Amino acid sequence: MKRIVQIAAGIVALIVVVLIALPLLVNANNFRPNLEAALTKALGRKVTVGDLKLSLFSGAVTASDLSIADDPAYEQKPFLTAKSLGVGVELMPLIFSRRLSATGITIDQPEINMLQSASGAWNYAGLGDPPGQPDESGLDLSVRLVKVTNGRITIGKVNSKTQPLVVDKVNAELRDFSATSVMPFSLTANFSGGGELSAQGTAGPFHAGDMTLTPAQVSLKVSHLDLAVAGVMEGETGMGGVVALEGNAKADGQNADVTGKIEAEQLKLVKGGGPAKRPVEIDFALRHDLKARGGRLTQGDVHVGGAVIHMTGTYAPQGEATVLNMNIAGAGMPVPELESILPAVNVVLPVGSSLAGGTAEIKMAVAGPTDRLMATGSLGVYKTTLKGFDLGAKMSAIEKLAGMKGGPDTEIDTLTANVKASQGGGAELDKISLAVPSIGDLTGAGTISPSNQLDFRLKATVHTGGLLALAGKTAIPVAVKGTAANPVFVPDVKALATQEVKSLVDAPSTVGGVLGGLFGGKTKK
Repeated sequence: MKRIVQIAAGIVALIVVVLIALPLLVNANNFRPNLEAALTKALGRKVTVGDLKLSLFSGAVTASDLSIADDPAYEQKPFLTAKSLGVGVELMPLIFSRRLSATGITIDQPEINMLQSASGAWNYAGLGDPPGQPDESGLDLSVRLVKVTNGRITIGKVNSKTQPLVVDKVNAELRDFSATSVMPFSLTANFSGGGELSAQGTAGPFHAGDMTLTPAQVSLKVSHLDLAVAGVMEGETGMGGVVALEGNAKADGQNADVTGKIEAEQLKLVKGGGPAKRPVEIDFALRHDLKARGGRLTQGDVHVGGAVIHMTGTYAPQGEATVLNMNIAGAGMPVPELESILPAVNVVLPVGSSLAGGTAEIKMAVAGPTDRLMATGSLGVYKTTLKGFDLGAKMSAIEKLAGMKGGPDTEIDTLTANVKASQGGGAELDKISLAVPSIGDLTGAGTISPSNQLDFRLKATVHTGGLLALAGKTAIPVAVKGTAANPVFVPDVKALATQEVKSLVDAPSTVGGVLGGLFGGKTKK
């Protein structure tokens, strides 16, 4: 028995010695030229790796660093660099046949630079010949698992002044890696400035000549993404907010059909706008043309509480910008719900006021680059109350002529107008029609500057009786100045100088006396 134990111990000791000695007999660096050549051939880019080491216990060859050259049409610095590269190997072919057969690849801490040219082509689109076939060195690039750990991806445009999008802490797995198969994958990452990303699905077979056209099915989830801080939105748009997204995409090599839901908090849509006061939800569906890089939004339902705004249209690239051609429509929308998003489009109510009750409708066409959008169309508000704002007191002259006393709130029967607004450039309103039961009807046109300065010319026709009724409901010109937060209503003196108003002042002494007193004229004796 003692003899058997001694023999067993000797065998174990021999095995240990062999395992220790084998790495000395098998110099992993002998395979470095083969590995570099195989990777270069597979990717179509020059690949260099650092010092190779073999670990028999883990069955892996590791390189101290990795570098993959970029397409020279983009830039000279590498497309990818990594701290280390690990290649899982089959030990028996390595030891007895000196053949390197890869079973898995792990890339640690890679820095990946993804660049898009002015034409829209990406620097990774032409990554080499399709991998998957063994080369002369015996390296089989059909591997069971490709892993990326703790990576960092920078996404930008060539010669662009726009800040690139940075995604870090990238961890990804691609299984059954092959040129001709469908490969399951998963990915998690963080956005610079906050926000998390997770995705899973399948991709493949690889599209020969353009990796961006590879078929894929993806389920995507994004949370706590700050659009402005992360650099997702172009800085000149003024758009921002913190969003969450859940969606699914299916790409067939020509088009990608995408559906999903976005939840946005503190949403900002225009330059100078403030954050929306309540969350906004968007249900969307679109078809994206992978070659043209544009597409059509077939569903864009924006939910603000019980209010729903429908948006459809097209988008297309134009230089660094994206050009939109969208139609926006909504009807029967509760006004108080919409009030919460007015800051997002830089619409300001008078200080201390709020909207209560009523419905609204909108029909707009939005077109142009995302940083210079132009919106044209019409809007209407019905049966609402502007609480905390006494329009009668603001128009005291009109109030006296109407023979009525105003109140702390202003009831609005109808308000309709045609609107033309530019992103960050103010708005023009035409064919304004405002019906206020306590005062009368106001019509006209005017502008709102980017800083919310008002310049309107209106005509007020009192229809509630009073002295003005004796003069046949003459329209009184009124200028509206000041700001949206503090509007100032004044008689238009130049318009009052017309013969029509003079004849009104020369009308029966009672009417003439009141008008003269209101507007600084002399009463007749």
